[in-house]
Amino acid sequence: MICSIHTVGVTGIRGNSILAECYVSNGLPGFDIVGLPDAAVKEARERVRAAAKNSGLHFPSSRITVNLAPANLKKAGTHYDLPILLSVMCACGGIRRPRSTSAFLGEVSLDGQLRPVPGVLPMALAAKSDGIQALFVPKENAAEATLARGPAVYGIENVSQLVQALNGEITLEEEPPWLPGKADASTLDFKDVLGQENVKRALEVAAAGSHNVLLIGPPGSGKSMLSKRLPSILPDMTWQESLEVSQIYSVMGLLPRSEPLVTRRPFRSPHHTISNAGLAGGGSNPRPGEISLAHRGVLFLDEMPEFRKDTLDMMRQPLEDGCVTISRISGSVTYPAEFMLVCAMNPCKCGWYGDPSGRCTCSEREVESYRSRISGPMLDRIDIIVEVPAVHFEELRRRGEAEPSAAIKQRVDAARDIQHRRYGQDGSMSNARMGPQELRRFCALSEDCAALMRQAFDALGLTARSYDRILKVARTIADLDGSPQLQPQHIAEAIQYRTTNLGNS
Repeated sequence: MICSIHTVGVTGIRGNSILAECYVSNGLPGFDIVGLPDAAVKEARERVRAAAKNSGLHFPSSRITVNLAPANLKKAGTHYDLPILLSVMCACGGIRRPRSTSAFLGEVSLDGQLRPVPGVLPMALAAKSDGIQALFVPKENAAEATLARGPAVYGIENVSQLVQALNGEITLEEEPPWLPGKADASTLDFKDVLGQENVKRALEVAAAGSHNVLLIGPPGSGKSMLSKRLPSILPDMTWQESLEVSQIYSVMGLLPRSEPLVTRRPFRSPHHTISNAGLAGGGSNPRPGEISLAHRGVLFLDEMPEFRKDTLDMMRQPLEDGCVTISRISGSVTYPAEFMLVCAMNPCKCGWYGDPSGRCTCSEREVESYRSRISGPMLDRIDIIVEVPAVHFEELRRRGEAEPSAAIKQRVDAARDIQHRRYGQDGSMSNARMGPQELRRFCALSEDCAALMRQAFDALGLTARSYDRILKVARTIADLDGSPQLQPQHIAEAIQYRTTNLGNS
């Protein structure tokens, strides 16, 4: 007898409709799973057999073949346990067949309990697009599945409960839609940072246009402290942005059961010893890296020159395209990677090059060698480069608090609102993502602005890319100023953020 059970798989962060087909026939007892299963799926045979027997079900001593269709798509993960078990029991007549508009997923334990699995949100979204009307998932994953706002979600605690529901012995209650509560206010605030007004201004501009930033300064000047407070002035996430980020975290198993939706912009700060695969993603079964986990948020690289040069250069393509594609023999996977890159570095190895105290012990050759760890093309992709000087004693002794993040965020939100009205779309477009057509339309230069840009282009040896980035930053400064047209002062401030002795950028 043959029975088919609908389930869902995940490739990257995209869900796929999968059919678990079971054929039970006479012959020598055996249990085979086909359809490109990985080791975890093959091991489902032992978990399913033990779970069925410990749930009071009769497991057939027959020839059992389970095919996970489509057979040319690689299957990975333990969430196929439940549909495999149901297909076997339905094929042998042990339980009533479910409706064709129902889908099942979940890992079963040896005693028949259902354990939570990663990737439920993208699978629930795929079930919604496939017309599934009822989705049965482990109880701990039910809240996450309701975020798809599609099929009715039923949380299952164990196999026995599900069998009784399918046989009509009990009625399951539909899981209510999960709604996010009020987000906790960030404990990191710009009011804690004394002085560094020019750096705060640069970060405000960066937040308003989603621009990449590089902070250069001696140890203890506040580079890390300022960078960690950047999310507190970023705009609130839209529903669509939260879903995008939550799908990535769901696949990685990083979503808390009590908070299955990411509502605050991510802030990722990997150590400089991170591998290429850890940063960009990879593995035999490709998984997202740090740049994808920072999607719609901030990727902070502290001590940037300490990162391997090839690791840094690997980010050049994602910074341009907003996504990263990982290719393997079995196929390729594309992950979103639209993030703000925030970097911090010392001006030299000892950290005190150019300081008025004269305590730098590095030779000119050592300074040049240290700074050359950042390639020109990588530096060219950074919009704002700002020096962070050491804080003076008078600023540390100053009474009162600095401007809080809430006040800065109001100005950033106002600038983003201008951009949303300008670009339309889904509200996620920012000045940093402008294309050539938008640049020509929204960054037209007057004669005074063009003369200023021409002078800077020749004096600084700018590239075409850095020229465009200056225009994008100037557009953001104008938005903060509420100006519909670019003015010379906007161009001048944007040029100032490209002036650095790290090299021509």
